Amino acid sequence: MTTPRFWREIEQRYRGIGVQCENCSRVYFPPREICPHCRRKSFGRMKEKELSGKGKILTYTKVHEPHPEYKMLTPYIMAIIEMEENVRLTGHLVDIDYEDVKPGMEVEVTMRRLGEESPKGIIYYGYKLVPVK
Repeated sequence: MTTPRFWREIEQRYRGIGVQCENCSRVYFPPREICPHCRRKSFGRMKEKELSGKGKILTYTKVHEPHPEYKMLTPYIMAIIEMEENVRLTGHLVDIDYEDVKPGMEVEVTMRRLGEESPKGIIYYGYKLVPVK
């Protein structure tokens, strides 16, 4: 499986699609087939739910040494946010200086270029976090 196909076939990477349990109303991202809270009662009762893409920073850190396969400028900021649907998401926080980041700051999920694959230069995209202005 190539990276571009991998990214194209996983819809939640592009649209923020999670699932909601029809039994207890809890929301999960990435999607899962069974609610960990309801267990067997939820089988077949998990329905797609598009997430709002809005949340608040819970915690964050500055990364100085990226994984060798990632061609990112360092340092960069990674953050864990809690989205409006009570789903936590980890992502690359962009368009802000580290000194300006604060817990509780509102952010949005946006689509950005993540990288390219092979000499063919196939570009793939995914989500990043941006401050709400």
